[in-house]
Amino acid sequence: MCQTAGVIGFERVDFVSVPTRDEARARAFYQELLGLPADANNAAEIAAGNLTLGFWNPEADGLEFQPNPAGIALRVADVAEARKRLEDAGVTFLGETVDTGVCHMAFFTDPDGNALILHRRYSDY
Repeated sequence: MCQTAGVIGFERVDFVSVPTRDEARARAFYQELLGLPADANNAAEIAAGNLTLGFWNPEADGLEFQPNPAGIALRVADVAEARKRLEDAGVTFLGETVDTGVCHMAFFTDPDGNALILHRRYSDY
């Protein structure tokens, strides 16, 4: 367990909230198209490796819906191959795949407009 010397005693990030207008549609996209499994402890959430994605409809709480433009990076074995498979399934990407000098990234969105990134570093660290 990672614990820092900060004021709050941070241990780790447990989950990230993904804004959606339709939780069932969001789960279907992440499970069926991206292949991420339901969390073993809560079928309403998605297990994304070391992070859980929880879907939240802000409008149900009286808040304005706004998609997350920052992006969740999904590590894949091969960005080009993963991109091709998603494009073949009808996903539209935002521009070309980017080579940053340390990684490859390809940007797209989920059905609610939340930014997602196919990502792979040159070396595993």
